[in-house]
Amino acid sequence: MRNVERYPVEGPNALWQVYRTVSRFKAVRNFVFIQIARYCPILPVKNWIYKRVLGMKVGRHTAFALMVMVDVFFPERITVGDNSIIGYNSTLLTHEYLIKEYRLGEIRIGSNVMIGANVTILPGVTIGDDAIVAAGSVVHKDVAPGARVGGNPLREL
Repeated sequence: MRNVERYPVEGPNALWQVYRTVSRFKAVRNFVFIQIARYCPILPVKNWIYKRVLGMKVGRHTAFALMVMVDVFFPERITVGDNSIIGYNSTLLTHEYLIKEYRLGEIRIGSNVMIGANVTILPGVTIGDDAIVAAGSVVHKDVAPGARVGGNPLREL
């Protein structure tokens, strides 16, 4: 089960009310810097943006491939350990805006983790050290250390 905080909303759907939960300035600033990082081919520069501008916790020698999309509204809720790889065009979401509620959750990715291309990681998920997530997977639950998982729904390989 994912570890998320739930916040009910009244009136229009939660996404329509997003700027009650995050400032417009933060959203625009984060969007601009995330887009720079997505296209930046220099890994230390990319990690500097993630750590110093967006407030993420990123370990040594961690590599975010081209086009990785981190959460625009709450990137500071993302932690990645040392020597991990986040594959091409993957998405790391720490929020979900639904019809009657929004949810927030930390993403914790351990050390020496391999995330394949086009993986979506949902809020409230922990991926243990030395795990491998196959390309194209949707990570909707915790992944044990050393596990090899893939698919949608996610399963042990």
